Amino acid sequence: MSDRNVIDTQLQEAIFNFERTTGVVVTIKSDSGAKSGQLAEALAGGKKIVVCTIQTFPFALQAVQELAASQGKRFAVIADEAHSSQTGEAAAKLKAVLSPEELADLGDGGEISSEDILAAQMAARASDKGITYVAFTATPKAKTLELFGRRPFPNQAASETNLPAAFHVYSMRQAIEEGFILDVLRNYTPYSLAFKLAHEGKEMDDTEVERSAAVKSLMRWVRLHDYNISQKVQVVVEHYRSLVQPLLDGKAKAMVVVGSRIEAVRWQLAINKYIKEKGYKLGTLVAFSGEVNDQTSGPDPFSETSKELNPGLNGRDIREAFKLPEYHILLVANKFQTGFDQPLLCGMYVDRRLAGIQAVQTLSRLNRAHPGKDTTYVLDFVNSSDDILKAFQTYYETASLENVTDPNLVFDLRAKLDALGYYDDFEVERVVRVELDPTSKQSDLVAAITPVTDRLLRSYRDAQERLRIARSKDDTKAAKDAQDTMDALVLFRADMGAFVRLYAFLSQIFDYGNTAIESRHIFYRRLIPLLEFGRERQEIDVSGLVLTHHKLADKGKRTLALGGFGEPLQPIYDTGSGSVQERQKALLAEIVAKLNDLFQGDVTDDDQLIYVNNVIKGKLMESETLAQQAANNTKEQFANSPDLSKAILDAIIDAFEAHTTMSKQALDSAKIREGLKDVLLGPGQLWEELREMREYQRSDDV
Repeated sequence: MSDRNVIDTQLQEAIFNFERTTGVVVTIKSDSGAKSGQLAEALAGGKKIVVCTIQTFPFALQAVQELAASQGKRFAVIADEAHSSQTGEAAAKLKAVLSPEELADLGDGGEISSEDILAAQMAARASDKGITYVAFTATPKAKTLELFGRRPFPNQAASETNLPAAFHVYSMRQAIEEGFILDVLRNYTPYSLAFKLAHEGKEMDDTEVERSAAVKSLMRWVRLHDYNISQKVQVVVEHYRSLVQPLLDGKAKAMVVVGSRIEAVRWQLAINKYIKEKGYKLGTLVAFSGEVNDQTSGPDPFSETSKELNPGLNGRDIREAFKLPEYHILLVANKFQTGFDQPLLCGMYVDRRLAGIQAVQTLSRLNRAHPGKDTTYVLDFVNSSDDILKAFQTYYETASLENVTDPNLVFDLRAKLDALGYYDDFEVERVVRVELDPTSKQSDLVAAITPVTDRLLRSYRDAQERLRIARSKDDTKAAKDAQDTMDALVLFRADMGAFVRLYAFLSQIFDYGNTAIESRHIFYRRLIPLLEFGRERQEIDVSGLVLTHHKLADKGKRTLALGGFGEPLQPIYDTGSGSVQERQKALLAEIVAKLNDLFQGDVTDDDQLIYVNNVIKGKLMESETLAQQAANNTKEQFANSPDLSKAILDAIIDAFEAHTTMSKQALDSAKIREGLKDVLLGPGQLWEELREMREYQRSDDV
């Protein structure tokens, strides 16, 4: 089994390459009829090797149960990319279906109580009789080692002195030394970002906001700012052209990793604009899932197939298209950071927070060997070199556990949830009886769980209304009480989710033998999706913000030397330990000031965008000629106006005395003056404001 279709295809091809006896191997494909029927037929028909994805297996649950394909048989389940869904619900279902004795009895008409069925499910999850599990992964999580690792003393329970470990290790270090992969940390360049914000037009002093929400909103605003993206785009393209593209006889490719799908859209539009303006012959692609609504970039939703983003795709898969020589740079957001194999990748540009296993998996897209490939480059706009090195160090020799997860965490979390009083044992058992009755209908389940759902949703809505009324009356105490009620319900839902995830994992290792625990697992899984409380988010008004300073600084290329001690993997210690806390409030103006203090760094007056936005733009806004041209021409036509270029030069000369250094550089360089024009027409919105001013004058005249 594998977790992703691309790996599934590679495994199928590899197995067929060494298959010598026809009919031994069968692959479960989506283009060959129902997956459940294929898989059941393969298991019942004596096939020795079945290749499928873990996502395919649940389709076959009912068919396999009916055929009882596994009774008396012995199985080896080989799981690739084990760090992913093998530790989740899908693997738990897989183990259950391979031990179906009790379910077979039920199918034969026997009467088995809910208690019996619960006990059977418990035993099936923690039992491995007749099944050998082999899992392969380059970057195991702690849960993976606990689930698949071999204990030094197999007859004793896992503990701090009997830690599960890999049965075999081919380490990153050995793979690098033997030339199977490259060391991607040899040319690592971190960047630092410094900026300052100001606020125009609106008073900020009396605007109290939640601190964490405000910081996130402000940082998101900076990350999406046209000027911030344009500066990074310039660094990426010029670095790629000068250092990356010449590698592999000019065939080297690069990947840009951004933080969100909307950033992917903005980056792609900006990078294509920059490449076009420079006349470079570079092809780019952008990859993300679903659709992105971004009115700033365009009125219609964007997707991978949008002509504005990937005009040359023409229905081709992005993986396949990126192999072609006309494509050089691939931008990704939450996609292709794992399981993507392109040996020509020699450069990576990171504008996303990475930590731990995600950092290793993402940067390791570069490590594929290829004839002549001996150099890779990483430019990182966000992360520190210390954090990246720490992440790789864990997996350089071999990943190990610090301790094992305490199985009693499940009991602790159950006690916490029971004590809240949101449900009682009768309501739990009512849902469980319906769930385990093969003759029950969906309407039976709805009737069993609706009383609990309605009560909790009504409680949340009532608290929302009390909060609205309290705020309108400036009743601080009533508002706090209502908010606490809502927060407690949201936390309750989160803790149920933590219980379900924890139990799905631990029940594969430990046989709890406690049907009350299993009952809650069933009850919570049914209840969680129905509790759509909504999210009470305070909107932070960023419309008046101005980016006054911005400096992106190269901190120097360095080699992050792997070797020595790597921190062990941490087990689960404190899941579901949250509590309702009062949100920290602060004035928006104070938060902006603190952000400025934090990110100011060595920003100087020479880095000020305010020179462009206020001084130069202010003088241009006084021009009647420019206002008339802006009102009567498109933005592109206005950009090519000789009057605009002359007006910019005049404004620079006028500003010379007050801004000597910047004005002197601008006067001496036509390139700088063109850059100033780009800023004025982009984030400066000169054309828009001139048109608006002209319209206002016309309406005034009327």
